[in-house]
Amino acid sequence: MTVLGGIGFSAPWLLLGLLALPILWLILRAVPPAPIRRRFPGVALLLGLKDSETVSDRTPWWLLLLRMLAVAAIIIGLAGPILNPEEQQADGSGPLLIVLDGSWAGATRWTQQAQVIDAQLTRAARANRTVGFLTLTRPEEPAFQSADVWRTRLAGLRPAPWQPSVGNITRAAEIAGTLEPFDTLWFSDGLGFDGRQDMLAALQDRGSVEVYQTGANVIAMAPATYQDGAITLTAKRAVAGTAREVTLNAQGRDPAGNARILATVPATFDESALEATAQLALPAELRARITRFDIAGQRSAGATTLVDDGLRRREVALIAGRDGREGLELLSPLHYIEQALAPTADLIDGSLGDILPANPDVIVLADVATLSDAEQAPLIEWIENGGMLVRFAGPRIAASDISRDTEDPLMPVRLRAGGRSVGGAMSWGEPKSLDAFRDSSPFFGLEVPSDVVVSAQVVAQPDPTLANRVIASLSDGTPLVTRKALGQGQIVLFHVTATAEWSTLPLSGLFVQMMERLAISSSSASINAQDLQGTTWTPLRVMDGFGLLEDAGNLPGVDGADLASAATGPDLQPGIYASGDRRIARNVVTAQTVLSPATWPSDVPVRGLFVAPEKPLAGWLLSLSILLLLADVVASLALSGRLLKRSNAAAVILLGLLYMPAPADAQDADAFALNATAEMTLAYVVTGNSPVDEMSEAGLRGLSDTLFFRTSVEPADPIGVDLERDELAFFPMLYWPITPDQPRPSGDAYAKLNDYLRSGGLILFDTRDANIAGFGAASPNGRKLQDLAAPLDIPPLEPLPSDHVLTRTFYLLQDFPGRHIGRDVWVEAAPPDAEQIEGMPFRNLNDGVTPVVIGGNDWAAAWAVARGGAPMVPIGRGFAGERQRELAYRFGVNLVMHVLTGNYKSDQVHVPALLDRLGQ
Repeated sequence: MTVLGGIGFSAPWLLLGLLALPILWLILRAVPPAPIRRRFPGVALLLGLKDSETVSDRTPWWLLLLRMLAVAAIIIGLAGPILNPEEQQADGSGPLLIVLDGSWAGATRWTQQAQVIDAQLTRAARANRTVGFLTLTRPEEPAFQSADVWRTRLAGLRPAPWQPSVGNITRAAEIAGTLEPFDTLWFSDGLGFDGRQDMLAALQDRGSVEVYQTGANVIAMAPATYQDGAITLTAKRAVAGTAREVTLNAQGRDPAGNARILATVPATFDESALEATAQLALPAELRARITRFDIAGQRSAGATTLVDDGLRRREVALIAGRDGREGLELLSPLHYIEQALAPTADLIDGSLGDILPANPDVIVLADVATLSDAEQAPLIEWIENGGMLVRFAGPRIAASDISRDTEDPLMPVRLRAGGRSVGGAMSWGEPKSLDAFRDSSPFFGLEVPSDVVVSAQVVAQPDPTLANRVIASLSDGTPLVTRKALGQGQIVLFHVTATAEWSTLPLSGLFVQMMERLAISSSSASINAQDLQGTTWTPLRVMDGFGLLEDAGNLPGVDGADLASAATGPDLQPGIYASGDRRIARNVVTAQTVLSPATWPSDVPVRGLFVAPEKPLAGWLLSLSILLLLADVVASLALSGRLLKRSNAAAVILLGLLYMPAPADAQDADAFALNATAEMTLAYVVTGNSPVDEMSEAGLRGLSDTLFFRTSVEPADPIGVDLERDELAFFPMLYWPITPDQPRPSGDAYAKLNDYLRSGGLILFDTRDANIAGFGAASPNGRKLQDLAAPLDIPPLEPLPSDHVLTRTFYLLQDFPGRHIGRDVWVEAAPPDAEQIEGMPFRNLNDGVTPVVIGGNDWAAAWAVARGGAPMVPIGRGFAGERQRELAYRFGVNLVMHVLTGNYKSDQVHVPALLDRLGQ
């Protein structure tokens, strides 16, 4: 491409034609030729006569200029002029390698970066250059292909939720060294990393390098911590600069189970500061609902921090079998438990009857031997629903008959009478130490201090199930901690006291670690490799580069030490990991992470991510040349005096009519018809209420997407219908939301509606009021429905029977919820002679489509999705709400399939399959 005066030309040699314009000027000036003068006496007879047709003896200069401009516009237009051209490496020759950092740091501006890459691919295609891609977070040998091929794949590129590692850079440099010479466009995410200079040197050995990098600062977020009753949030930035405020969002689920922002707090970077902190104090119930924190306006994994058990302080209820002795705090049965749990859990005191309605996470019973029937039954129900009961032995349990002959439902094992102690009947010669934890124990990997010894305990009775329930034992094999599952919960028994009377366990740090492993308490400090040594963690959900969580699928488990200390990468993706009842969030950024900006040598050109779009001017110039030539024709006719002759005037008028724009109404009608008939299209009636109309459009958009992905129907975007103006025959179905204030259609509109219903169309009337008045006059929407439907030719109706074809056109349904749940849906009544034949699961109904369906469940709200595909309206609570939304989609699919196929599923050929699905 050649650039002249800021405008590029794809065929600059055509501009040589401009040199011929002076010659053309002289030729045009010579036509017509000058007249020859001759004396002729008879000319006197012509004096006084007027000649209606005159010819100039010489072409006027302004007409010549007009023609010159027309020819010049043609020449310049054919030369391929382009506004905002950029002469960069994509316009060179030879292979072009596009290198991407491809990390989370570039996710926020990934769309902008993709636009620049697309522009470079366009230039490379124009220069017939092959292009290859090399992503440093996932280095693979590039395949050099046509730039047009890569443009079709550009949408599939996604940032990784980690930064390039040293191993990634080494691999990428090795790949670059094996390739033939090429030029490089490096799209940097703006963060420095180890090995960048080595990679740059490897690329410069193969050809020239240009860097594209945003000038915006990279902002990230460290994991949240909980201290002194408040959540501490820390934001980080790569480049210190002026003071700046960012908004930190706490996201989670509200009581209805819908994801939303639960709280926000501002954080301010002081001038020249790299970190900004903020405190967020929330009630325990609200704090437990938080699932993630993120920075407003930053769409990346680094700007998102996931929440695990470290933030969710568990509610632990403490109940002792006897009160502590006054003045002797260290002898209180709950003293050491309180000291171990107070920093990391919310402690609850009270009687068992008062505590259970509060639904705590854990209940600790310290030397509580027996419970009344009134206490035992609700406690068992609480455990079966997911609660954890932790019991500590003591003199009361040792002296009682609990779980002796038969296993008590609130004990994990049967116990021997009397217990065991130093110098007792079942005497030890000396206190026993703890044995190493087995790999099946939740305590596996914890180091056992040598000073932890046991001098007394209650002893478990030998039992076939005992071995599977022991999770900690003494050096002689005696069980120290046992556990069993009960429903969804579990019961844990420490065979020693919660005080230092029987063992030194409560005095050690091991006691606190055992509480954490049992998920009784949650550590607010960062995880470390030593604490997780010997454990395996399964990924539940992993985070992508944009900070969005997705199911982990079949990803393998991760060693606990690696989870705590290894860098994130393909083998350790950020997300939520589980081991037993514990949950740990592995975030991209840690408290120790330092964001450093990327720096480049002075000989490497660095450009921003803004590229002015190229604007081809050829079309405009060629159009201008046509207009100039038309003006030349009109001017020539005017100069010759023939412009106003009848035949010429008619031609000019006809020409003007051809270029006159069509009336707006005709254009709108044609465009409407084309849009409605290009694909199968769902339509809604425009009510004049903007929120309702927007919800109707979003609802039909969601239903159209569902049809596209689940059926062979591929609808276009939904269209709003004006009953007074638009044609209805293009649409198989109309969705008509009822509002109290919508105007009644005119007589002509009702005539169109009746023709539409008689020709096989279907109208879904939705009062959106949950049918609270049975479509009667007691409801404003019901009254309006009666008023609107009165002039329509509607057949007799009946509540939708269980054997109607709508219950099986695609899905087998018996309920038809929307935003509201209601079974009352009205359709055309079945013929009086419709009878069910023996052996048939349904009646033999007519072959037509019910012309109307009437309900009040607000289906559009349940179907509604935003442009990005996310649901717009919360439905129900939690999983039940999502199930309700799914049934609403299924009803919509059945409805559309009924409109398109009629009573096809009533044919007897489908009976065997339907009977099989119905289980009959």
